[in-house]
Amino acid sequence: MHELAPIVLFCYNRPEHTRQTLLALSENLLAEQSRLFIFCDGPKPNADEKQLKKIQEVREIIKSKKWCGTVDVVEQKTNKGLANSVIDGVTNIVNQFGKVIVLEDDLVTSNYFLEYMNTALEKYKDEEKVMQVSGHQFPVKQWEKSNQAFFLPFTTSWGWGTWKRAWECFDINARRFKILDLSPEMRSEFDLKDSVRYSEMLKIQMTTSEIDSWAIRWWFSVFLQKGIVLFPDRSLVRNIGFGTEATHTTQNVYGDSDFNGDYRITNLPTSFDINQDAFDSVCRYLKTKSGVLKSTVQAKKSFFQRILSVISKSKH
Repeated sequence: MHELAPIVLFCYNRPEHTRQTLLALSENLLAEQSRLFIFCDGPKPNADEKQLKKIQEVREIIKSKKWCGTVDVVEQKTNKGLANSVIDGVTNIVNQFGKVIVLEDDLVTSNYFLEYMNTALEKYKDEEKVMQVSGHQFPVKQWEKSNQAFFLPFTTSWGWGTWKRAWECFDINARRFKILDLSPEMRSEFDLKDSVRYSEMLKIQMTTSEIDSWAIRWWFSVFLQKGIVLFPDRSLVRNIGFGTEATHTTQNVYGDSDFNGDYRITNLPTSFDINQDAFDSVCRYLKTKSGVLKSTVQAKKSFFQRILSVISKSKH
């Protein structure tokens, strides 16, 4: 068998979410042969006793069991925030190993998530056009679930993997973001046929402090390269991070009702064509969920907090 991709997991202050994420990961086929790197973010300067206790509980859970074949833990003394943690952690590991699988502390994976990720990362390792493997899929009902994967022209952040060759294209400064203002056609494409206002999210990211997201910048980098992403036809990832402890939103507007922990992807595409029917269905689904963006600052902030939950997450 080819060398398995290292897994990186980013944690902070949600002990029960972290426990569920690690438990599901440990039950994965290939978990016992995998190497897991866990990055624990540190407390903010104004953290109270309750927050400090939660951070410590997370670290104790991480050390309570050997969740994968090898586990390496990095404990930050201060708070880096999610965006910086992901950028630094992924860069460090992918530069060492050439490929990486990325999780956060609110994602429950199916039993065959690692199998799918590793198979795809090996199969498409030399295909420059393929820039990411996604473990998540929206609960779109327009296609028959037949244990297959296909290519779509956008990224998501709920359980994913990439290669060093692709990550090297990541421009954390999104230096060309203004081109979306100059080309309505490019802006519409970046916004997935006007289904979600990702272009406005990127502008807010780059011109204000309202959003600090690694993934909107990653999507823009992939977009500029005309990259494609492999998706399963049914999600292998369930997000459990919505609720009173969630940083950005208490409701999962995109849903995960289609998740099945025993679902397995057995067929990967041999051609690199976009599955246009699936893409159209996803765009229609996202458009119905995103709603209409209102003009007030508070409305925009609320809107982006919802869609950040899927394509990108901002600071802790």
